[in-house]
Amino acid sequence: MPARDADLPVLTGEHLLARFTALNAFLTEHQALWRPRPFTHRQLPWEADHPALADWLRQRSLEDAETSHNHPERLPAPAPFPALAAQSISLSAVGDLPTQAIEPASPRLNVDVPGRKWQQIEAFASCLQFAEKPRHWLDWCAGKGHLGRRLLQTGQQLTCLEYDPALIASGQALSQHHHLDAAHLQQDVMATDTPARLDADQTPVALHACGDLHVRLMQLASHAGCKQLAVAPCCYNRIATSQYQALSSAGKNSDLALSLDDLALPLSETVTAGARVRRQRDTSMARRLAFDLLQRQLRGIDEYLPTPSLPSAWLDKPFADYCQDLAALKDLSTVGTQDWPALQAAGWQRLAQVRNLELLRGLFRRPLELWLVLDRALFLEEQGYAVRLGLFCETPLTPRNLLLLGERR
Repeated sequence: MPARDADLPVLTGEHLLARFTALNAFLTEHQALWRPRPFTHRQLPWEADHPALADWLRQRSLEDAETSHNHPERLPAPAPFPALAAQSISLSAVGDLPTQAIEPASPRLNVDVPGRKWQQIEAFASCLQFAEKPRHWLDWCAGKGHLGRRLLQTGQQLTCLEYDPALIASGQALSQHHHLDAAHLQQDVMATDTPARLDADQTPVALHACGDLHVRLMQLASHAGCKQLAVAPCCYNRIATSQYQALSSAGKNSDLALSLDDLALPLSETVTAGARVRRQRDTSMARRLAFDLLQRQLRGIDEYLPTPSLPSAWLDKPFADYCQDLAALKDLSTVGTQDWPALQAAGWQRLAQVRNLELLRGLFRRPLELWLVLDRALFLEEQGYAVRLGLFCETPLTPRNLLLLGERR
């Protein structure tokens, strides 16, 4: 969606609630357009209201959809697409957080860190400007502690909390190798004893901790009285409940009731998949869509039937075997004689249509993500923090490039 723009504002103070309110109105008004998933509907409810747009999208190729995926707002589609795109761009606009020069990393500190991840860490670190210099970093869901080690400077402490013993051992070895005073502790951050790990002297940081994990950090850090924190949220659908539980007063007063499917929408933007991965993904989806046509026929019920995740080896099966084995897995009656080549071709045709119809939902990806992050920002404000919300890196580096900085008033 939108690129970074130095002229756009970082959201603070009253602008947080104003933007949340505007986004809430936009998402609520148009939920009939972005909630239904083309993958599960042969005909989407909104198509009857906007037949010209539906026909235009359905006639495009799979390659057309792929080209437009990351920037659906640029598509010259029939109404109401252009007006919705303009609103999406306007409501999604967020500026870059100011950056500062940080001490160069010590030699070979980035060894063992994938290049893209290291760039994200560098970008995140350069945006951590607080009124008071942090004394004790708390790297939340730290993995091997790469982020914490990059932030650690002379005179500061570092605690890394991680659940996986193997990652803790690797992180401890790396910290010792670089002669850094870091404590790598095993901790299930969702456990009842986690509050004891936080105190007011710490500055918690979380770069892409998923769903409940980063929400838990904000709740515990605010309760512990931490003076400052930095959170780049990720994976909003990785939660224990079946519906989104709003955090702020404004979020709780919203009429939007978000399902796990809804919460997955912001994560549907892809910027990193290679050609082989995309080909495998497309084949899997085309086969599932073909099977969807088959199961509707076998059951005599024109509705979607959820199917389990399948090992990638299933894609090596002949198409007919794939469908027959999946039918058996779902306890469907005998498949019988089928025109398998025609069904397989229909699956690929549906995939092209699904991908192009998804472009309308794509206009709501960033608005919904910003709504979710603003709910977190407003929660922190209610806990006594002054909050800044802005971008910490370019979208190609990671689409999850929104960063919350909180400082106790």
